[in-house]
Amino acid sequence: MKFTARVDFSGLNKVINKRGLRKYGKTQIFIDSEVLRVCDPYVPKRSGTLKESGNTFTVPGSGEVEYNTPYAKRQHRENAGRGEGGTRHGGLRGKHWFERAMIDHKDDILEGAAKVAGGRRRG
Repeated sequence: MKFTARVDFSGLNKVINKRGLRKYGKTQIFIDSEVLRVCDPYVPKRSGTLKESGNTFTVPGSGEVEYNTPYAKRQHRENAGRGEGGTRHGGLRGKHWFERAMIDHKDDILEGAAKVAGGRRRG
């Protein structure tokens, strides 16, 4: 005996497009821009090149935030937070800036994204 099930997802694409959830949609652009904004005070800053590289190399809506300097990866893993505004001086700047910013601001970004998408945040 054989069982066959068919599921129609044709309406899903309409919802995804309406809510701006596709790549380069309004909701994804909002999320990418907000991630850059909330990460800004967490990114190590000596000359400001690393911090500004996020704005230079990130394409809002792509779903990827990119910090692109020869030392970005190392700073993300190892920065000791000793500079002005660094974690050793009671500030926010230091290693793992994205992860720490998301701990502090993820809920705000999700609430904002829900509003942009025309919905509300659940859970």
